[in-house]
Amino acid sequence: MTVSVLGDRVLIKKIEGENKTAGGLVVLTGDDVQNPKGLVLKVGEGRTTKEGIVIPVSVNVNDTVMYYPNAGLPVKIDGEDLLVLREDEIYAVVD
Repeated sequence: MTVSVLGDRVLIKKIEGENKTAGGLVVLTGDDVQNPKGLVLKVGEGRTTKEGIVIPVSVNVNDTVMYYPNAGLPVKIDGEDLLVLREDEIYAVVD
């Protein structure tokens, strides 16, 4: 399925922590919960002002970003759990 995001929306794939038990369960550390990260998959065209000017989104596809805990809308696309965020829910780009 081909998906495009609209406006100032960003589609990301969550990056989970690497802490796993022997049985394969993911153990979230404080850092995973407080500073969730994701890989940008799709970016909308940007926010449109009242004057009709489009302000482009400031993140790019393949950027790793940090976003606020509990932000965004969870979606499932082609069986994969993803997250749709507004640009203002992203607070950092990780190098």
